[in-house]
Amino acid sequence: MEFFIQQLVNAISLGGIYALLALGLAVVFSIVGLINFAHGELMTVAGYGLFFAIGVSLGLPIAIVVAIFAAVAMALLIERVAFRPMRRADVTGLLLTSFAVSVILRVLFQNGISARGMPVPMPSALAGSIDLGFAHIGVIPLLSIVATAVSLGGLLLFLKHTVVGTAMRAAAQDFAVVRLMGIPANRVVAVAFAVSGVLAGVAAFLWVAQRGSVDPLMGFVPVLKAFVAAIIGGLGGLAGAVAGGFVLGFLEVACQAFLPAAILPYRDAFVLGIVILILVLRPEGLIPAQTGKRS
Repeated sequence: MEFFIQQLVNAISLGGIYALLALGLAVVFSIVGLINFAHGELMTVAGYGLFFAIGVSLGLPIAIVVAIFAAVAMALLIERVAFRPMRRADVTGLLLTSFAVSVILRVLFQNGISARGMPVPMPSALAGSIDLGFAHIGVIPLLSIVATAVSLGGLLLFLKHTVVGTAMRAAAQDFAVVRLMGIPANRVVAVAFAVSGVLAGVAAFLWVAQRGSVDPLMGFVPVLKAFVAAIIGGLGGLAGAVAGGFVLGFLEVACQAFLPAAILPYRDAFVLGIVILILVLRPEGLIPAQTGKRS
C-alpha cells in the first residue's frame, strides 16, 4: 500500500512540474500562436538565480522570489527584443526566432557562467520525509504538489478576476477584436510572457530542489516533455496543458515503477508509444482548445 501511495505522490509531483511548464507554453501560444522553445532557458535562468541567491545567503524564500523575478525579467526581455519585432512573421519565422533565442541563451550560460552543473544547496529539512502513518512521503514531492496547486489556483484567479487576465482570455479567442476594443496588444502579450516566466520560475525551483544542481541544459528536457504534454492535452488550451502534464507524469512514473527491469531502459519509448496512441484516438488532444484568430 505504501509503495502505491508513494508512486501516486511522485506522479502528481512530476506531473505538476510538467503542467506548470506546459501551461507556460500554452499561455503564450494561445495569444500569439508562438511555440516558445526558449521557455526552457527561462527555467535555467531561474535556476541560476536560485543558485546565486542561495550563494550569498539570502535564505530560501527570498531566493525563490529572486529566481521567479529573474525568469520574468528574461521573459519580458526576449519578448521585447526578439519576438515583438517578429510578431507579424509567419510560423516558420517565429519558430526560427524561438530556436535562435534558445541557442543564444544556452551558449551565454555555457561561456558566461559554466558548462558544468553547479550544486545548489537546499535546507536539510527538504531532504526528509513526513510520516503519514500508512506511508512515508518525501518533503520535496509534497512541496511540489502544494506549489503546483497554489500556482495553478493563482493563475486561475488572475485570469478570471483581473482586467488584464480577462483581456488575455479574450485575446486567446480573437486578438484582432481585442485590438479594435482599444486594449493595448503589447501589454497583453507582455503579461502573457511574464506569466510564463512566473510558471517557469516555480517549476525551476521544484526541479532544482529534486535534482540539487543547475546547468545550461537544465531546462531542455523538461520543456521538451512539457511540449509533448501540451500536445496531449490540446495545444493552446490551458486546461488541456494541465491535463496533459499530469497524464505524462503519471505515464512516466507508472512505467518506471512497473516495467520489468529488463525493459526499463526503454521506458521513454513506452511512454511515447502511449502518447502516440492517445493522439491517434484523440488527434486534437484530450481537451481541444477553442480556436480563435491571432494576428
